[in-house]
Formats: sequence, C-alpha cells, structure tokens
Amino acid sequence: MPSIFTHKFDTATYKGPVAVNTGLFINNKFVDGSDKTTIDLINPYTGQIITKISEGTAKDVDIAVEAAEKAYNTAWGLKAPGAARSKCLNKLAALMEEAAEEIAALETLCNGGSYLVNKGWSVPFAADIIKYYAGWADKIHGQVVETDERKLNYTRHEPIGVVVRWQSTVIMFAMKIGPALAAGNTIVLKPSEMTPLSALRVCMMVEEAGFPPGVLNVVTGYGTTVGAAISSHMKIDKVAFTGSTAVGRKIMEAAARSNLKNVTLELGGKSPNIIFNDADLDQAVKWAAHGIFFNQGQVCFAGSRIYVQSGIYDEFLAKFTERTKMNKLGDPFSADVYQGPQISPIQADRIMDYVNSGKEQGAKVHLGGERQEGNFVTPTIFTETKPNMKIVQEEIFGPVSVVIKFEDRDATDVVRQANDTIYGLAAAVFTQNLTQAIEVGHALKAGTIWVNCYNELSPGMPFGGYKQSGLGRELGSYALEHYVNVKAMHVNLAIKTE
Repeated sequence: MPSIFTHKFDTATYKGPVAVNTGLFINNKFVDGSDKTTIDLINPYTGQIITKISEGTAKDVDIAVEAAEKAYNTAWGLKAPGAARSKCLNKLAALMEEAAEEIAALETLCNGGSYLVNKGWSVPFAADIIKYYAGWADKIHGQVVETDERKLNYTRHEPIGVVVRWQSTVIMFAMKIGPALAAGNTIVLKPSEMTPLSALRVCMMVEEAGFPPGVLNVVTGYGTTVGAAISSHMKIDKVAFTGSTAVGRKIMEAAARSNLKNVTLELGGKSPNIIFNDADLDQAVKWAAHGIFFNQGQVCFAGSRIYVQSGIYDEFLAKFTERTKMNKLGDPFSADVYQGPQISPIQADRIMDYVNSGKEQGAKVHLGGERQEGNFVTPTIFTETKPNMKIVQEEIFGPVSVVIKFEDRDATDVVRQANDTIYGLAAAVFTQNLTQAIEVGHALKAGTIWVNCYNELSPGMPFGGYKQSGLGRELGSYALEHYVNVKAMHVNLAIKTE
C-alpha cells in the first residue's frame, strides 16, 4: 500500500502538521503503481528528499482510464444532473478552503514559491475557480432552433467523455478540473512529478465531497511514460495540457496519430509590457516588478520584455532597479522573503545559460545575473539589447527581464516590436490615456491584455494565447466550450401514416 507522508512544519509562517497519501488515486482509492516503483520528490530550497511518490506506468493509465470510463457511463456524465455535479464541486471548494494552510504548505514545499502568497492567493483563488464552475454545472445546455411548425430542432451540449489534464500548481489543478467536471466529463490527471503533493492532498477530499469513484483519478509519473501513454490512448477523448510549446507540439502529434483526440494547450510566452511617458511611474514600477519576478519568474505569462518610452526611461530604470533590489531571496516560508528558489537545478542552469547568452550577444547586465548557492538566480535586468537576441526572443522562465527604450509617439513601432515573437499569451499597457490603452491593446497579438496592472486573473475571464502560446482558453465560460460535444437534433413532427 502507498505510504502517508507526514510532516510537522515549524516555520515563522506555518507550524501545523500535514499528512498526504503519496500513491496514485484511482476509483477514490490510493494505490501503488503497477511496478511498485517510486519517484524522489526534492525540496528545491534545501535540495533534500521530501518523500517518495508512486511512479505510474502506461498500465496504470489504462487502469485509470477504465475507471473513468465506467464512472462516466454509470454515475457521472449524462447520469448525474447538473445540480448534483454543482453540489460536489461546491463541497470540494469548501474542503479546500478549510485545508488552505496545509495545501499552501505543500505547494511551497514542492515548488519553492512564497508560503504567504500560496496561502493568501493561490489556494483561495483555486477554490474560487471550483466554485465558479459549480455555478455553471446546471447551466450548460443547448438551444431550440426555430424552423417551421413541422419540425422540432434543438441542440444538446453533451460531455465529451474521459479527458486528461496536466497540471503543476493548485491553481492549474482547479483550472483543469473545474470546467471538465462541471460539464460532466470524467478525468485522469497527471500532475508534474516535481509538484504533485497539493493535487494528492485535494484527492483526499474527493470522496467526502461526494464524487463517485472513478470521476477524478490522478496518475503521478514522468512525461515520457505516463504522459506519452495518455497522449496516444485510444479511449481518451480529450487532452488539455499546460507547459512548454515543445511538449505541446509532441502531444498534438501523438493525438493526431492515435484517435485524433481533441486537444487544448496553454503554452509558453514572452510577454511585452509597454510603459508610456504619461504612465503613473510608481504604479508602473510596482506592477512591472510583480509581472516578471512573481514566483521566481516561473510564470508562463511573465512580463519579461519591458518597453519604456524615452521620456521616462531613465527614471523608470532607476526606480525599477531599486525596487528589484528589495526582492529578498531565501526560505520561502519566511515572512520577508519574496523570491524562493527555482524549481530545480536544471531550471536554474537553464536560466544561467540565457544570462550568459545575453552577455555573449552584447547585452548589458544592469543588475543581477548571478547564480547563488542552491537553486537561486538573482533578479536580473538586461539593457542595451537587440531584437534578435535569445534573451529577447525566447522564454527563459526565470527572474530575467529586458528593459528596452522606444521613441515613437503613435506606438506603431513599439507595437511592431511587441508583436515580433512566436508567442502571444499576454501583454500589458501602462498609460493614463484610455483611448491609447484600448487602441494599443487591440493591436497587440495576445490573448490577455492588462491595462495599468499585471498578473491579474479572474475565474470568469478567459485565459489563453495566440500563435505558439496555445490553443483554446482556460477559465470563464469560454473554457466550457472545450468540454462538450454539440449534438443537433432534427425531429420531424409531421409524420404521416398510411
């Protein structure tokens, strides 16, 4: 049987105990993987082993899919009315709120992000997402389409079936399961092998929330085994993935080769943040720092390209530098620490490769650019860059920004520069001219535009990208469209019998 990981935290911010089952979660039970093998889970701050989690295999994916398919046909799907699905989701959200401190501590333990941020924002926001989709569960329906009196034409919105999601944080967990379960689908979920504990902790609440066995299943494991099995599985009807563009492309290829399953992807970004002369400078500095340095820069929509108009460039750079120097690095459970470690030594090394590339290509390291003991990379500001540099074009996924001066008054050239990327996930505009903000926002090729803010999300607002930043949308009513099949019913009312 899988083990229970227990830990007594004794930090400045959290002192409570946690207990989480480290097995696979199938049919509302925790089980060992088929091969009885495990994966070491590493604390990114200490470098020490936290615990061991069960390693799933392709055979375990088969078992989980069978459980999900049975649940879909017998207890969920079209068998469970929207009101029943809503009740389960609301109960799950309430249980998550009750265990918010435990879930936040597990998040921080695995990913190195600030405990206070996880407790104060990440977990509550995840619960809000679940509640939002609980409200939708009994409102997913079709239309009656008027034709003539001899016909009754209507549509039905039916759940797709067994769907699979990837996730790495508790927010992504909620973004993945919320719309899928609300629409009546059953789920096989693969968390990141580096950050699975918060998902497993929520699984311990699933039965109490009232979900029938097999509705939500979690198979932990590696992308090369579990992920590959999922992408090519003939009984999985849809795959939704959050991660790198390179992996997203492989998932699409595997889906096409198998049963041409439905795919939605939320992928990488290289998001521009455009700051005009008339912006509230202090607010622009605050939001720009939050936009790039939040969660150690490990955010797909991080505002890594900061374009500043020439009239305020020098003053912005000076204030942005001072603000960045305030980012204290250290133990993510400390109340005064803003930046914890990168998720792994591999990721820290990758970031430093980009820093070195910037230097080699002639950019100036204005601040930071250093690797510190452990998985820490100091907050970094590059200046004097050129558009073709790797640090300007490629996603770094770390605390590295480029600050670029622009001159044009009508914003034509800065918009061109901002759109000069293979990505299109998010962008921001800082100005007190509302007309300019809207015009520039409309011209930017990105799925989310922030005006005078950054990193602001809402359960009701869709999130997703243009170009190679992905396919489809998370959050809002738009996400539900990816989890239903639309059936057209044509009923002839004028039946004649001889």
